[in-house]
Amino acid sequence: MAERLLDTAVVQRLRYVRQLGLAHLVYPGATHSRFEHALGAHHLALRALRNLRESGQIGADAGDDPAVVAAAALLHDVGHYPFSHALEEIGVPNHEAVARPLVTTGEVAQVLREGIADDAPERVHALICGVSESPLGGLISGSIDLDKIDYLKRDALMCGVPYGEIDEDRLIHAMVLVNDPSTGRLRVGIRDKGLAALESLLFAKYQMYRNVYWHHACRAATAMYKRLVELAIADHTLRVDDVASYTDEGLLHALDSGASLEAHALLAAIRRRRLFKRAFEAPAAHLAMEQLEWISDDRARTRRAEEALASALGLAAGDVLLDFPAKTQMLGLDLPVLARDGSVRHLTHDGLPGAIDLPRMSDELYRSARYLRVFTARRTVAERSTVLGVLENC
Repeated sequence: MAERLLDTAVVQRLRYVRQLGLAHLVYPGATHSRFEHALGAHHLALRALRNLRESGQIGADAGDDPAVVAAAALLHDVGHYPFSHALEEIGVPNHEAVARPLVTTGEVAQVLREGIADDAPERVHALICGVSESPLGGLISGSIDLDKIDYLKRDALMCGVPYGEIDEDRLIHAMVLVNDPSTGRLRVGIRDKGLAALESLLFAKYQMYRNVYWHHACRAATAMYKRLVELAIADHTLRVDDVASYTDEGLLHALDSGASLEAHALLAAIRRRRLFKRAFEAPAAHLAMEQLEWISDDRARTRRAEEALASALGLAAGDVLLDFPAKTQMLGLDLPVLARDGSVRHLTHDGLPGAIDLPRMSDELYRSARYLRVFTARRTVAERSTVLGVLENC
């Protein structure tokens, strides 16, 4: 069945959607695709399911749940927009919502119904969205889901950085099905012998955000791309409902064919790697972060602030871009831990006394990885008082 799913158009599109968006402008090796990642996640799902089966965690009563989980691992990214997560930051529907018709109708749904069960498409989509009732749902969406394990290791390898070291074998062999002490429901947890490997996963995630995903030049390119797509949507060159059907290059071609002068200039700059420059940056640890969260989720207010900053800096409208990326659960934890004595404890953001300390540091690590940045079309220096003064009044 996996081969039939791979042959569908929605999965084949992932060959032409880069896993890390515009990060290849900074890390030249980061040209790997979401198709490769989907294969990797599916491979890890098969390994995890085999380990749970061989250890007696999955029995005959599991029915077709393992097959649904394996399919979900392969299909979990089919709703992704071109250039990765960037467009979700401008308020378009998230990729899980986009995936619904792709998974529950058409050729993918037909393959799932013929290969598993009539309700398989809906169950696969529930797993992708993290709302499944399946005890195995944690393999697809959760603190130790296989998606994270694959993309962290793959992204680090392709970028040529040493930050994605994860003991995946130990993590997979430490996975176990246990009754969650807070709900009484059976779900994926971890044996306490795997806590050190879990800690490496969390720290790798922090390091990749700090050094790759939120690298200043990656964020400059992302901010330019978001503005470019916003302009195209505003002037009806592009329909929101059509964006997820494009490949990376297909979208750039569509934008080029009907671009306004401002959009055309942005597109040309991205293609030639003429990125906006940092005029100001400050780590979230040095800011009243809660008062600036609107930059991440209120695009209309952000645009007004960008125009006000351009005026204050003596720049043309459109020459300033604000960036304050958000990932509130970067180091979030929520899973049961099986101790050697058979007891089960609930590991959350607060950690476990004497077992794992990294979650206790998560807020501080998040603040140190996250920066407020002002990017400008030409090299400019923006004073802190000017930037914060404008933002306070917007």
